[in-house]
Amino acid sequence: MGGIFSGELLINAIAAGILLGGFYAAITLGLSISFGMLDIVNIAHPVFIILGGYGVFLLNSRTGLDPIVAGLVFAPLFFLIGVGVYQVYYNSFEKWGAESLRGLVFFFGILFLIEVALLLTYGVDYRLARAPWIGKTIAIGSLGLSLRLLFPFLVGVIMTVVLYLYFSRTFLGMMTRGVAQDSSAVRLMGANPIRIKTISFGLSIATTSLAGALIISIGPVEPSLGREFIGRVFAVTVLGGMGSISGTMIAAMILGVAESLTATLGGPAWGLAVSFGILLVVLAVRPSGLFKR
Repeated sequence: MGGIFSGELLINAIAAGILLGGFYAAITLGLSISFGMLDIVNIAHPVFIILGGYGVFLLNSRTGLDPIVAGLVFAPLFFLIGVGVYQVYYNSFEKWGAESLRGLVFFFGILFLIEVALLLTYGVDYRLARAPWIGKTIAIGSLGLSLRLLFPFLVGVIMTVVLYLYFSRTFLGMMTRGVAQDSSAVRLMGANPIRIKTISFGLSIATTSLAGALIISIGPVEPSLGREFIGRVFAVTVLGGMGSISGTMIAAMILGVAESLTATLGGPAWGLAVSFGILLVVLAVRPSGLFKR
């Protein structure tokens, strides 16, 4: 009986890890674009996700709109915010070749400004979203799947597929990869690298709106919650291969399963440590990550 129980526990832990990996992919895809493809170290990426979560909370609490739908509603606004942020970043830093340390300070400033604004507006209380599927579980034999994780997993998969097709099949998407490799060659092809980077960075911020919907669906949010995800999203981006959309999903799955197994067998406190241990081992063997961009 103990062996059967252990086997069922292991299967459920792996399943939960896979679902968690889909969620990790969803919150990392935007950073994979900005950091992996555009070489912009957007350290404020997680706080944009939390901002998206609060936007979803506001719309969900007032209208009862499903959190995921609310995330989609806010996506165009977040795209415009991303466009504006990149214009400031480009004109203040990148244009003058000072995008490294000063640019990092710029995004740190954005992180703290958004966090303080949320603190002044909402305080430190945790906020929740409501939906009929939150808190429910479906059972497949001995396997229990929480809809709170299943839906974010499915959204993460869809986001990965859509972005993969965008960057591999569309002109703007392929030019984004070209800008990361050789902006002069992109100019020779009649494209404007700054316009391409503006659109791509706007897209990276647009994904945080939907990621925010997922994070507030999984659990409550508060203004400083984004700090808990800074290390994790950068780890997934680097492990998957800088700028690799498919690699981001695979890396997120690996870390999700590793964290779930660790939390089940050894305690949740070791989850993040094991994830970074995997990252260090992989980078020691393959410095470019699992996939090249």
